[in-house]
Amino acid sequence: MTGTRFDVDDPAVTRFELVREGARRDGVEIVHYEPRFPIPGTKAERRVERTVAMMFLLAGGAATAFLVAYIWWPYQYEAGANLTKLYTPVLGLTLALTLAGISFGVIIWAKRLLPHEVAVEKRHVGGSPADERKLTAASLVNIVDETDVARRPLLKFAVVAGLLPVGAVAVVPLVGGLLKNPHNPDALLHTGFAPGVRLVRKDMSPIRPEDVSVGGVETVFPGIPGGTTNEYADSPTLLFHLRDEDAAAAARSANADPVNKDSMYLNFVAYSKICTHAGCPASLYEQQTHKLLCPCHQSQFKVTENARPVFGPATRPLPMLPITVDADGFFAAKSDYKVPIGPGFWERS
Repeated sequence: MTGTRFDVDDPAVTRFELVREGARRDGVEIVHYEPRFPIPGTKAERRVERTVAMMFLLAGGAATAFLVAYIWWPYQYEAGANLTKLYTPVLGLTLALTLAGISFGVIIWAKRLLPHEVAVEKRHVGGSPADERKLTAASLVNIVDETDVARRPLLKFAVVAGLLPVGAVAVVPLVGGLLKNPHNPDALLHTGFAPGVRLVRKDMSPIRPEDVSVGGVETVFPGIPGGTTNEYADSPTLLFHLRDEDAAAAARSANADPVNKDSMYLNFVAYSKICTHAGCPASLYEQQTHKLLCPCHQSQFKVTENARPVFGPATRPLPMLPITVDADGFFAAKSDYKVPIGPGFWERS
């Protein structure tokens, strides 16, 4: 101290005095400050510390269990396979325990270890001078020091051991989903359709043109093994039977687009059922206005105009599947979709 002016560089000034002075200059008066444990290292304090550590370690253990289940637990459905039935509940339970461990750990730490403090703040305007910024920095450091982390090695270990697996929980599902089939780098670009693959119903029965009424729509899948299962969850397609005047308008739009040219078959047109906004099933068709509605976020697509979005958050048209009729009179794909289906991702311009 020098006179009545507070000297922030005085080595005799404690960090708490810096904090109090910094708060005062910032219009905040600390009127009460009381450590939870005035005498460090008591049995009660160590008991609280062990409880907090247990919560974080529980979170870390549950997060590790989530990762193990996500990577190695059998998830593909098989009749009578009890382990498969438990896949989703195990993921939900372990994730819930992870979040609960973190939440209770933070709450107990804040309520039982952080000092009890009462402060009164006054509003002010304008920037802060250099010495006040230094005081603020001291306050930020003091927030960590108030928890006495430096003298609590158990808590330091628990935080590191508990939160590292939690970070992996956030990353592994994303990475694992992208690398599900590392030998097929184009997995995000292709569906179950290919030249000659028939369009089938959910029961795998093929479809003829006369099976779809005029103005009607049918959900179809690739007629390949597993084509109607989650293995090809990106393949559901809507097959529309348009009226003559509507089909003529759709054909003009399709043939004007190099990607969709010659993709229709007579009055039939097929679009991906996967909304280009967030991947929901766009399946509510209003045939009088030729609009297809996605019920999740209300995106609307004009079926007679290359399924371009006309309302809502979607910004890309629904991809069109090139279709034809094979020698037996059943609908079949002329090729896979010519553009990636579903919401946008980083490989798509």
